[in-house]
Amino acid sequence: MKIEDKHIVYFLGIGGIGMSALARWFMRLGKKVYGYDKTETPLTRKLIEEGADIHYDDAIENISSAVLNSKNRVLVIITPAIPGNHLEYNYLLENEFTILKRSEVLGLITKDLYSIAVAGTHGKTSTSAMIAHILKNSGKSSVSLIGGILQEYESNLIIEGDHTPETIAVLEADEYDRSFLKLSPDIAVITSADADHLDIYGGHDEMKSSFKHFIQKVKPNGHVFINEILTSWLINEKPTVESHSYALEKGVNKTSNIHISGSDFIFDFNGEIENIEEVRLSVPGFHNVENAVASISVALQLGIDSDSIKSALSSFKGVKRRFEYQIKTDDLVYIDDYAHHPMEIKAFLSSVQSLYPNKKITAIFQPHLFTRTRDFADGFAESLDMADQVILMNIYPARELPIEGVTSKIIFDKMKKENKIITEDIQLLNTISKIDSKVIVTIGAGDIDRFVQPIKDLLEKRK
Repeated sequence: MKIEDKHIVYFLGIGGIGMSALARWFMRLGKKVYGYDKTETPLTRKLIEEGADIHYDDAIENISSAVLNSKNRVLVIITPAIPGNHLEYNYLLENEFTILKRSEVLGLITKDLYSIAVAGTHGKTSTSAMIAHILKNSGKSSVSLIGGILQEYESNLIIEGDHTPETIAVLEADEYDRSFLKLSPDIAVITSADADHLDIYGGHDEMKSSFKHFIQKVKPNGHVFINEILTSWLINEKPTVESHSYALEKGVNKTSNIHISGSDFIFDFNGEIENIEEVRLSVPGFHNVENAVASISVALQLGIDSDSIKSALSSFKGVKRRFEYQIKTDDLVYIDDYAHHPMEIKAFLSSVQSLYPNKKITAIFQPHLFTRTRDFADGFAESLDMADQVILMNIYPARELPIEGVTSKIIFDKMKKENKIITEDIQLLNTISKIDSKVIVTIGAGDIDRFVQPIKDLLEKRK
């Protein structure tokens, strides 16, 4: 199948962060975009403003006649979140429309472009966003499809220059459902490979095997940048691909002289190609410094000069819901973050503690998925115990049905922290109104983001 032969693109699950980036790309190419999603969100409203035709009820009659009457000219793209009994999906399937997964489409888009794919159970969105920002600021022809909204662009599709055979593609390589194995990048970055998605993989060893397979997908004469912590088992066995390790303080690409100025992290980069002094990163967190090390390493490999890299990182405002300040004053700080895995929460809270060592920290956490809560309850309890006070919300189910006995209480009961609360969504604001912390953080990948503005309004009134 050739994408240029398809003039209409129909998205099932268009409101997803990865799907919406694809929708924007196809609109950029001049194709007509239609879509379904189960709920209206600010993102779907923005897509409609940009030219997409979207509805929210699963009904065959809601599919545009332009789609139904042009089967040979239509590409249907589906997200894994769409259930098997979805009416529109089954109709399109039975009527033999061309239906592809998002990962398959990414593979088609990038097969003729020089591509950079960033994989990892955490860190891939921030790292791919940094690389995209460096490319754009250095004037490199590029198209980047990011799994988050970049603050400076208010978009998850970042384009620099005209689309030519020399254009560089940057994308996230999603390990869920082994989607990243549809890609064959020129450069791969692997930020992390902690146990996750065990409902798909069954065990950590099987997931590790998938990451090893991902390295084999890198094109001949390509490069793979692997977080040093993974190199004890994640070894490149493809002789035509060059390996590079990176980390905060280990590997051939690393940092030294890390220090904090206000909320900025400043460090020296020590790399195999070049050393760069006094790199300033205004997106806080040691984990973000490590993501920056990977991004700098890739940029140098692409031949981007050190001054352009420093300039880009100093102006990088980050990704929405990744260490995103909502309130930042001497008396009160409110930060929102997408962390939804124990290791992400640990890294996030560690950075918050480094920035505010003498202030009480209240963490509000919404677990994401019943299976993840069940599989990592011990890890969630341990990481959340780092906060001075914890407010636990109910589990956000996403694509899953409830599992008997799996609720937020299994995390609550394993926590050693005494200052902890479980609250219903309807009681959340009332609960927050009674706390006296100077630093408040919201954490989670579900729909906790719908509470961010109400929490901000509440805290500002209190302040």
